[in-house]
Order: sequence, then C-alpha cells, then structure tokens
Amino acid sequence: MGSLPELTPGRLFTSWQWDLPALLLVVLLGGLYGWGVLRLRRRGEPWPVARGAAFGLLGLGALVVATMSALAVYDRVLFWPAAVQNILLDLIAPLGLALGDPLRLALRALPAPAAGRVRRAMTGRLVRLLTFPLVSTVLVLATELTVYFTPYFETALRVGWLHQMMYLHLLLAGCLFVVPVLTREEALPRWCTHPVRAALVFLDGIVDAVPGIVVMTHGTLIAGAWYLHHAPAWSPDVQHDQQVGGGAMISIAELVALPFLLAILVQWARTERAETVVLDRRLATELVPAGPVEGPAQQSDLVRPWWETEDSAVAQRIRQQRPGS
Repeated sequence: MGSLPELTPGRLFTSWQWDLPALLLVVLLGGLYGWGVLRLRRRGEPWPVARGAAFGLLGLGALVVATMSALAVYDRVLFWPAAVQNILLDLIAPLGLALGDPLRLALRALPAPAAGRVRRAMTGRLVRLLTFPLVSTVLVLATELTVYFTPYFETALRVGWLHQMMYLHLLLAGCLFVVPVLTREEALPRWCTHPVRAALVFLDGIVDAVPGIVVMTHGTLIAGAWYLHHAPAWSPDVQHDQQVGGGAMISIAELVALPFLLAILVQWARTERAETVVLDRRLATELVPAGPVEGPAQQSDLVRPWWETEDSAVAQRIRQQRPGS
C-alpha cells in the first residue's frame, strides 16, 4: 500500500488509480446501453438524451468516482473516503442508472424472443420477491449494516477480490430498490402507484440515514484494528475520522432523497398528462352530438344517455364536461 501523501483538497480531485474490474463493468454497461440506443435510432425510434446522460454521467460516473478516484486511493488508510465510496455505490450510482431506464431500453431494443425472455425474468418469482418494495428496502439497510458491523468490511480491506465483491454487492442492493421504482415498465405490483412510490421513496430516505447515524454515534471503531494500524501520521484521530464518515453518509443519503422524489413526481405528472390525452381522444371519437328527440316528453324520463348510467372513465369525463346533465 505504501505511504500516501496527505489528502489535501487538490489531491482529492487529482489522485486517481485504475480499477480493472470496475472499468470492465463500466465499459460493459455503457456499451450495452449505447448499443440499445443506436439500435432504436436506426429504426427511427427516439430515445431521450436526458436519460442517456443520466445513465452515463450520473450512473457510470458515480461508479468511476467511487472505484478509481481519491476515494479509492485513500479508502484503506482513512474511513471517511470508504464511507463516501460505499454510499456512492449504494445510492448515487443506482439512481443514475435507474434514471436511464435500462429495462425499458432493453425491451424496446432487443429482438422479440430476447425481449420476451427479459420480461419473463422480470416477472419471475425470485425477481418479484427481491424487488418487492419493502423487501428491497430491508435488503439495502441490511447490506449497509452488514458491511459496517460485521467482519465483512475489515476483511474486504485486506482481501482484494472480496473488496471488489463488496463494491458489486452494494451496487446490486441499491439497484434492486431504485431501478424498479423509476422504470416505466410494469416491474412492481399494481398497487405501487405513483403516490405509493413517492411514499416509499420518502420512507427509504429515512431508512438510508440510519446506517450513517449508527456509524457516527457508534462507540466502537469500525475496522478499528485495521485503521489504527494503517493510519498515516498526518491523518486525524481515528474516532473523529469515523464520525466524519458517518456525517458524510447522512448528508449524501438525504441529498439523494430529494432528486429521487422529484423524479417520481415528474413521472407521476407525465403519466397523468398522457392518460388525459388518451381520454380526450376517446371522447373525441366516442362522443357524438345528440339530435333533437321526437316523441312524447315522457320518454326523456324513461331513456337516459349512456354517460349518465355508466361508471367508466369516459362517462365520468363527459359528466364533468356537462354539468347540466
């Protein structure tokens, strides 16, 4: 590991190292996403640039920063870079990947047989169980608590391959909750409407702050034997270092909750607007102006228009537009 120079603000932005497994994952994910977008454009189908930017810059960018920046260079001598690194993998990167909506892109870009297999996998029992909102929230919380309050984290600091597995573990745990909530595909139960999703995101924001609070207030050092042995002479007190890491975890978790919630609200508004457009089109085609009624006046009491007797969405919309009916 060698002796590292003091971590100054300048070195925080200029210290980098290669991480081959993480680089391969970034190239693989970016290549597959780019292939999907290119395939759609060749067919003349648009794909929002903003989604691609979110996937590449926020999702893959957070993965690169977490595994190759100064956070990765100093994570074995200071606790707070490791804490920030893990929260990037667990929250920021999954949010960016989910905003890119890779599930919908895959189903639109893949050939019909392959898209069918992906859809069947999405609706399989195991995936449904793991992505069930309450289950996935518990999995995220359990992952973070397991990392910090079992020998998992300290062992990963010593064993390189386990460190890489911990990266992947954190990323997958975060994606299990975030990707199904933000995708436009039917990946969640029908009762998970947009208001319910907004409530779940609010609850998740509270839950995500728990590990940071526990880390910040925990009396026993996390991976204390490792950090006491490897702490450089210029580093702060190890206990203070842990408190800084816990505070960073809380801050980032709460900052992520706001854009996550805003994304849900934007989707909700777009869905309502799209449903209104569809309903207006149905009204335009199904609502035919009635001609004058001939015959005894008593027939008007015996025969009522269909929109006054039916309880469909179209009928309700007509009644709203005809207050005198």
